Amino acid sequence: MALTPRLELRQSQALVMTPQLQQAIKLLQLSNMELVKYVELELEQNPLLERDEEGRETGEGSTEEPSASTDDFGEAEGTDESAALAAVDVVTDDGPGGAAESDMDVDYDNLWQHDGPSDGEVAADVGSIGSTAFADWGSRGGGGFDGPEGNLEQTLSGAESLRDHLTGQLNMDVEDPVDRVIGVHLMDMLDGAGYLSGDLDAVAERLDCPVRRVEATLQRLQQFDPPGVFARDLAECLALQLRDRNRLDPAMQALLNNLDLLAKRDIPGLVKACGVDVEDLTEMVAEIRALDPKPALAFDHGVAQPVIPDVFMRTQLGGGWLVELNSESLPRVLVDNHYFTRVSRVARNKEEKQYLNEALQSANWLVKSLHQRATTILKVSSEIVRQQEEFFLRGVQYLKPLVLRDIAEAIEMHESTVSRVTSNKYMATPRGIYELKYFFTPSIASSVGGEAHSAESVRHRIKSLTEEESVDKVLSDDKIVEILRAESIEIARRTVAKYRESMGIPSSVQRRREKRVKL
Repeated sequence: MALTPRLELRQSQALVMTPQLQQAIKLLQLSNMELVKYVELELEQNPLLERDEEGRETGEGSTEEPSASTDDFGEAEGTDESAALAAVDVVTDDGPGGAAESDMDVDYDNLWQHDGPSDGEVAADVGSIGSTAFADWGSRGGGGFDGPEGNLEQTLSGAESLRDHLTGQLNMDVEDPVDRVIGVHLMDMLDGAGYLSGDLDAVAERLDCPVRRVEATLQRLQQFDPPGVFARDLAECLALQLRDRNRLDPAMQALLNNLDLLAKRDIPGLVKACGVDVEDLTEMVAEIRALDPKPALAFDHGVAQPVIPDVFMRTQLGGGWLVELNSESLPRVLVDNHYFTRVSRVARNKEEKQYLNEALQSANWLVKSLHQRATTILKVSSEIVRQQEEFFLRGVQYLKPLVLRDIAEAIEMHESTVSRVTSNKYMATPRGIYELKYFFTPSIASSVGGEAHSAESVRHRIKSLTEEESVDKVLSDDKIVEILRAESIEIARRTVAKYRESMGIPSSVQRRREKRVKL
């Protein structure tokens, strides 16, 4: 066969990831907050998209909240595509005389009522009556030289930071300008907990001053509020707080010097090191526990973002469960086909028409992708509720082992799709708010050949056994293995140790020390 260039025509099949398909896959794994940000960006870029702030019904869309009702965990009702469209509507405007001509759409409660005189009345009053009428006009709300009054929120002061709090004390208590410069450098070395992270020798070398002067300045800064700030370790932080309370005696200092023994609950060693009896040692430890090991966290004004559930689940009066999407967390998007028709008529060239067609296609695909996302989340959540019925009825010890394949086969979808849907999604249940990933746990075989046990239920059982221990009968890992095997749970000792450490449960020796003396 000659090696010469030639043209050939071949047919083949291949999966092409179009931009629209990539967008649909991306939307599946976004959380509700990420989805809102993504839709906001699309609203800014696409002129054919608009936000449905009122959630009004149209001929082609529905604002009803999607739900799936299961009666005794039979076939789910309402999981078709028409009911799963939670917050995505496609609207076609009827023209300029549509919503604009309807008086019922006007929000009369939010309209500003102007009770003062008009501009013409003000001019007449000022010209004919004089300053008395002008003062009366200002009192009636018509205006004045002071301008409009500000909102009450504008007079609120901001939260004071740790640096501002320390800077005010530095300016008041330290007069020497060199010591103030040293104090500013030491404030720059504070970490989030208020500890001094850095070497004093480096500060002295940078400022070209003796190290003893830096140490003297540090001692003055350690007297600032909050007590314990500018400490170099935990023992010094606790000592500064005890000194502020006038409770730093030699016995307490000895206890601070042996915090490692306190962590090990070595009571005989602490009694010997501090020179006190067990009763006094218990009181000293209780006093240390009342201190703040991280004094700077009191100035951390960050607000924890609460978890917003994507799915609500509740019981039905007639039995079974009702699973529905949280429509408040889903953005409502509309496609303005009327605007597209009006603008396309005045398009001047081919480029403008192509841009409008691409914008319309992108808007319709976004609506379709949001529709598909809502439907898929509802299907996966409904199947999880059906699979984990015993958990919702009887507790975590009855959580069944579950993998993505089980859900994918039940709803006839791919495992990767289920994995994306369950990422960063939460469901509010009668037992609390759980991430959808929580219900997927590996299985632990049964020792008698029965049903497998969920790893989460086994961890719960291990925690229950350690909490029910007595002082004279602390369970070792081997003993826990024997108890679990007696309950038909086949598990190795190293697995018990791994589960125990993941839950923060100390070893049997450490637990025995803690139970003997409640420190």
